[in-house]
This record gives sequence, C-alpha cells and structure tokens, in this order.
Amino acid sequence: MEIQSLDLREQRCPMALLLAKRACASLKQGQQIALYITDSGALKDIPRYLEKNGFEFECESVQGATVMNVTKL
Repeated sequence: MEIQSLDLREQRCPMALLLAKRACASLKQGQQIALYITDSGALKDIPRYLEKNGFEFECESVQGATVMNVTKL
C-alpha cells in the first residue's frame, strides 16, 4: 500500500492544521499519510488534534522539516 503525503511546508497555522485535518479525515482505518511541516504553530496544534481523534503518529526531521507519519487507528 502506497503512503500518501501532504506537503505543508509553505503553510502556516491555521491553514496547515485545516489541511492536515481534511487529509487525515479522509483516511480509512490502517491507512497512512506523511505530513511535511515547518510551522511552529502547526507542530503544536497538529499532534494535539491527532491524539484527540484516534490517530497514531511518529515524527522525524528531514531536510529542515518535520515529517509526521500518521496512521488512522
């Protein structure tokens, strides 16, 4: 199964959060998406949203961006 990705490096909160919510909401159980984020506000808000809404995620740094690998539980 191919992992989707969403590049939010050019987006700032709240737009980054809104786009991440939309993308994650469209996932089916077990599907994954990689979110590429640079905005400090989004790096605080997106994990909070994911934790409250039944997603599992891991973060890693790649070329100056944070990559959140999100899985819908």
